[in-house]
Amino acid sequence: MLTFPNAKINIGLNIIEKRPDGFHNIESVFYPVNWCDALEIVPAKQFHFQSSGLSIPGDQHSNLCIKAYHLLRNSQPRMAHNGAHFHLHKVIPMGAGLGGGSADGAFALKILNEIFELELSNTDLQKYARQLGSDCAFFIENRPVFCFHKGDEFEEFSLNLTGKFIILVNPAIHISTAEAYAGVYPKKAEIPLKEALKLPLDKWGGVIKNDFEENLLWKYPTIGATKKTLYEQGALYASMTGSGSTVYGIFETEKDLKAQFPDFALWQGYLN
Repeated sequence: MLTFPNAKINIGLNIIEKRPDGFHNIESVFYPVNWCDALEIVPAKQFHFQSSGLSIPGDQHSNLCIKAYHLLRNSQPRMAHNGAHFHLHKVIPMGAGLGGGSADGAFALKILNEIFELELSNTDLQKYARQLGSDCAFFIENRPVFCFHKGDEFEEFSLNLTGKFIILVNPAIHISTAEAYAGVYPKKAEIPLKEALKLPLDKWGGVIKNDFEENLLWKYPTIGATKKTLYEQGALYASMTGSGSTVYGIFETEKDLKAQFPDFALWQGYLN
């Protein structure tokens, strides 16, 4: 079975407090975008994983697709004696705040559930996904949500950006989660995110913030310059997403900014 794990953006990211377990409580809105990897899984006698496209750094066994397979195999009797062949074609940049690895893991769970007829509900799949990573569970239902706690608890949230045009620019700066959090001082937002999102889109700037920006835009001027260019080109709202280096701009109508960012990875298209 072939599927296309998609990226997500954070609209606002408030880091509220540090938890006793070392994680942080946050509030954000996750919104899916159609910048996609490709993941194919077919049943087989043994397990095999291969990848193409962008090179995936680190130990292969830390890949969330592989972890998803072993998580289900060790807990679902129908998979106990089954293998699978995985092919992941990596397109979404890594360490970029786009959740690409999390999407791959979540989509792997969904495919395995289907091809091995495990009959797991979305609630069941979300429980497994939370064992893979904080934002993995989002990609099970893959629709806009308000997220809180570690970013793994969700509430239904009415935010419709359908028809708006988005441009995502990744300047090939890899920022680890540890590096991003090292410069953060948790605090409650002056205006709660849910309230701020009631403002018109062109009033979000300066009100809806990503708390990682304060340190990272100073540390990596290229990220700040990218955000500035998006606004100069007419973005209604621009922000860094997640803890990574990707910056997005939301526009009223279609734009083509490939010429403005010739050396960066760029994706542009309409929001659903």
